[in-house]
Formats: sequence, structure tokens, C-alpha cells
Amino acid sequence: MKQLNIGLIGCGFMGRTHANAFGKVHHFFDLPYRPVLKAVCARNQDAARAFAAKWDFESFETDWRKLLQREDIDAIDIASPNDTHAEIALAAAKAGKMILCEKPLAMNGPEGKTMVAAVEKAKVPNMVWYNYRRVPAVTLAKQLIDEGRLGRIFHYRAKFLQDWTISPELPQGGAGLWRLDLKVAGSGVTGDLLAHCIDTALWLNGGIDRLTAMTETFIKERKHNLTGKVERVGIDDACAFLARFRNGSLATFESTRYARGHKALYTFEINGEHASIAWDLHDLHRLQYFDHRDEGRVRGWRSLHVTDSDQPYMKHWWVPGLQIGYEHTFIHQVADFLEGLGNGRPASPTFREALDTQYVCDAVLKSARTQKWEKVPGAVKK
Repeated sequence: MKQLNIGLIGCGFMGRTHANAFGKVHHFFDLPYRPVLKAVCARNQDAARAFAAKWDFESFETDWRKLLQREDIDAIDIASPNDTHAEIALAAAKAGKMILCEKPLAMNGPEGKTMVAAVEKAKVPNMVWYNYRRVPAVTLAKQLIDEGRLGRIFHYRAKFLQDWTISPELPQGGAGLWRLDLKVAGSGVTGDLLAHCIDTALWLNGGIDRLTAMTETFIKERKHNLTGKVERVGIDDACAFLARFRNGSLATFESTRYARGHKALYTFEINGEHASIAWDLHDLHRLQYFDHRDEGRVRGWRSLHVTDSDQPYMKHWWVPGLQIGYEHTFIHQVADFLEGLGNGRPASPTFREALDTQYVCDAVLKSARTQKWEKVPGAVKK
């Protein structure tokens, strides 16, 4: 087994999920590479040192540029705020490092396009952390669709609801609340929540042709953590859009951080000519399945408990009936990336595939401004 030395940039929430995945994947998957937690990087020295000690990194840095210069680093994992993704990725590609980047890929489509060009020119393996693809029930949905069990797809509907920004007293900006700062995040719920819904939808149902959207910022001004001043809020607090996929199916998407009572309600449902499927993050190990071809007397929705060894990823875990959770989706993604390094088949989504999601997000925000239907360009080479 070859070693793959990891340099992680960022020690916040996503840094923890990635570090956990790198540290555990070799315990459950037989892979051609074993990740080694070589170094973590954060601007705050005390935070970097503490994170390195807690998650068993061999060393730490406070300047990501120094991390890229190290010959003992094979892969750079970008788990820092959105406005840093492009600069780090471009430099990492130039340095010949493999790159794993947190979602969304970039601040916008043009920036993402430069990142795609850089990694493809450098020919470095690359991947974006859209982890919900690796929920076994969601992967099973992909298999059922690809097998033609649903037949022609008519409808796709998705939503991602939270409620944590409702208080007008909540500030914006800084280490903990950068997602509320437009200059750092690039957008609000569109890039943070809807991006997940969009990536899953493109993976399951193909490209989106055009869409029309509306957004709203409910709290117009907030105190900024860094400046101490009350400043305009530039992000979208809520977003809803209608879309038409290239396969002719219709879609509705909704996301908000103002849905009181919801912490992370992500659901999707797909209706086809023969069958329908539905999934709920709060019950992530189950896939709801309805097949009209069943005998009428027993026709109805089934709840598929996705824990058996012949279902996606589950043979690597426990005995049937014992479920797994959110953190395992990142372990699955690391496993797929390492497997791809061994067999020469890139793990999805690559930067180019993630650019398609970025283009949809751009079209959503543009449509909300123009109040018109917007055409969505494609990034993936056909």
C-alpha cells in the first residue's frame, strides 16, 4: 500500500470531517493508497497546533504557501472559506499537487473555469467534496435510475431548510460566521445549501437547461464581527427556483435559513413514468420507493433500509440492519478518490463536473436579479 501525504488547509467544521475521513478510511476499505496526515494549516498558530495534536497530524503550518512548497505533501485538501479556494487551487495545481476542494468550487463560474483549466493543464487528480452523493441510499437511487427502473423522468423536487440565521442580533463575518459575509462566501443559501441539492440533481437526473429564480434577504443589515460596524447584508437568506432539465423533466428547488424548526432538512423526490423515489437526510439510511408495476393489491411506497452488503458501500461496515451516518459519507468520498488514483478513473465530482453546479448557481442568482428565465451553460465535455 502506497502512502499519500495529506496537507489540510482549514481546521473548522469541514476540516474536522475531512481529517476524520482520512484517518479512518484505511480501517474499513482495502485501497491502493493509505492517507497520512502529514500537516494541517491554519492562520492561527494555537488553533493549528491544537488541531494537529487532536487529529494526529505530524506537523502544522500557518501559511498555506509554505505547505505547497513542501516536498513531503502529495495532496492539498482545501477546507477553508470560499474566497480562498481559487487562489489555493491555482497555486497547488502549479506545484503539481493533487487537490481536494470543499464545495462550492469557487465564488462564481468564471473563477471556477480558471480552476478547471489549471488542474487540467497540470493533469493533477482533483475532486470537490459534494459528500451527499456518497450517502448509500442516494447512491442506490442513482443505480435505480441508471437501470431504467423509473423510466422517463417527469419531476424532480428538492429542498434544504435551516433556521439558524433568523435572529437580527446575529453578526456577520469572522471565523465562525463568514457564510453570512458576501465577500467571503460569494452567496448565501444558493452556494451553501442549494449547491448540494443541485449537485445531487445533476448527478441523478442530468444537466439543467434553464431556470427562473427568486431570492430574499430578510435581515438587511448586521453588525460585522471584524469591523464592528453595522453593514449591509449581501447574501441571499432564501432562494426558490423552477428549472427544466435537458431530459425534459421539470424541477422545483428551495433553500432557506429562515425555516423555523428545521436544522438541516434536505430532501428530494423524483417521479418517473414507472416509479418514484424519495430521500430525507433526517432518515438518511432509508430510500422511499414506489413502483407502479407492482400488483395493485400490494402497490404502495416501500421503505428500503439501506444497510445490506449488496447495497452501496455497506459491505465495508457492519452487519445488515446497523446503519451509518453523516461522517461516513466523507469516508466514502476519500475511498473513491484513493480507488480512482489506483485505477486511473477520477472520482466524481471533478472540478469540471463541479463547475456545472457553479454555473447553475450563477444562473439562479442572475435570474433573481433580472427576474427572467436564464439559460445554463454546460461545463462537462460530452
